[in-house]
Order: sequence, then structure tokens, then C-alpha cells
Amino acid sequence: MNTSMVSTCILPLRFRLAERTLYTHPLSLAVKSFDLCAALAGPAEGCLHETTLPPGSDGMLLRSLPVTSPPPLFERRGGRITYVAQHYLRHYIDLTMGFAAYQAAFSAKTRSTLNRKVKSFAKATGGSLDWRTYRTPDELDAFYSFAREVSVKTYQERDLGAGLPTGEAFLAEMRARAGRDAVRAFLLLAQGEPVAYLYCPVDNGVLRYEYLGYDPEWAERSPGTVLQWLALESLFAEGRFRLFDFTEGDGAHKRLFATGSAICADVYVLRDTLRLRALVYAHRACNSAGTRIAHLLERYGLKGKVKRLLRRGRG
Repeated sequence: MNTSMVSTCILPLRFRLAERTLYTHPLSLAVKSFDLCAALAGPAEGCLHETTLPPGSDGMLLRSLPVTSPPPLFERRGGRITYVAQHYLRHYIDLTMGFAAYQAAFSAKTRSTLNRKVKSFAKATGGSLDWRTYRTPDELDAFYSFAREVSVKTYQERDLGAGLPTGEAFLAEMRARAGRDAVRAFLLLAQGEPVAYLYCPVDNGVLRYEYLGYDPEWAERSPGTVLQWLALESLFAEGRFRLFDFTEGDGAHKRLFATGSAICADVYVLRDTLRLRALVYAHRACNSAGTRIAHLLERYGLKGKVKRLLRRGRG
């Protein structure tokens, strides 16, 4: 099983409602992350009760833990709290099937929609597509400069802290990966200006969907979808990768492009203290309220409109 373990660090537990962060509480946690190969190897629920919590910490976060089915949201056992913050399908694309077979897996309507979006974007930008692939150290430096122009405009960076990183550590890793041909990056431009980017590190033949962003001014032209489709065609043509990993979390974009999925969960294994129990109860209540609001908005066809208004209002 492929996992990565990091030393204890301070991680934020975010209380969010309708994409707004209401409060952030720091926790001292060790993190064990499960990669896609581990997820496809089968469930690993045994980790929930076998892990040793680091001394002096609040506990451990098991990120993208492969499970048979969604586990109980909350459990107290043996002096520990097991809290499932979220469970989801971890989506992926089988890149060994060939692009023709991949296209054939879509319905005729979906293929038509994707092709129409590509043509519509091209028409809106002068009749031809300007998109680029980056892989060498010098190319990645150019990509980074363009992509940061887009990232600062996105709600992911403004509100979630999930834009393309700015630190020297990220740049050093990006260049090192480029030096050993272990990264692919893609950029979509309009009239010479960047409007969408996609950054994918590579490990053991698996590309990770790590950073994607687009200029909200171009949202009606679906630049993220257009760039994803173009990038996938390029990756299939290259023929050297096994899987495209959409990583943690579900979403319509991931479901659209995926060829398979595995059930995973982000699970906190915490010490059973009064402080941490109260924190978990409050976090569950916040998540529950957010879920109810989302269901109501979806029922009345307002979810997408409210999301767009919130993002535009924070621009």
C-alpha cells in the first residue's frame, strides 16, 4: 500500500458554510495520505484503530482513506474519537485505454457538448486555440509566471488558500520535477493572455490533478473544461502514463471526465478530550447545516446561481 507520512504539524480545521470560511481552528496532527494506487488496492479501514497517535499531538488525519462504504461519521472508542469529515468518490482516468476508446465512453450528447465548448472558445478568441504544454525547467518557469496571473483572480486562492503556491519550496520542487520529467503543465490563452492553467505532478506513471484555475471573466466559455479536454488528448497521445488521478473530493468536473472511482474518506483520529469532542460536535453541526442549505438550493435550481453570485461578490 502506498502512503506518505509526515511529521506532526499544525493544520486548520475549517468551519465553512456555502463556500465561506466562518472560523478556523488549528490542530496539531500527523497526516497519513493514501495515493490512488492505495485506493485501488482495496479498503484500509484497519488503520482507524491501528494507528499510533504521536505524543503531544491532538491526533492524526487519514487523508483519502480507502473504505468499503462510508464509515460512521462519529465514534468514540478506546480513548479516541473517530470523525469522518467527508467521504467521496476518488475519481480517475485510465490513460492506457487510448483516446479513441476514451471518447467512445462518452454519450453522443456529451461528446457533442465538449466539442461545442472547444469550438465556442476558439471562436471567441479569434478562430483558433492558443494552448500550450510545459515540461522542462525553463518551460515550467514560463508556465508559472502565466499561471500566477490567473491564480490571483480565482476564488480558490482568495477564499480557500488553494491557488498555485507562491513559496520557494514549491518552485524548487516544480523545477526538480521538470528536471526529471515528472510533471506536466498546461495553459490556455486568449489574445495572448492566460485564462486557465492545469498543473499535474507525476509519480510512478500517475498524474495528479493538483492545481487548476481559470479567470472568472471567462467562466461562460468553460475554459477549465476546454483545457482539461485538450490536455487529456495530449496525454493520451504521449502514451507514457497509466492513470490521471483527480485526487480527493467529488465534483461535477471530475465525474464528467473520469473512467472509474474508489470510495475514500478523510478521517480524523483524535484524542478523546472534552475540547476535541466539543470541536467535533460543532464542526458536524456546521457541515450538516451547509448540506441542508445546499440540498434546498439544488431542489429549487438555485445552487449554481448562488455559487456564482458568492464568487463574483468576493472578486
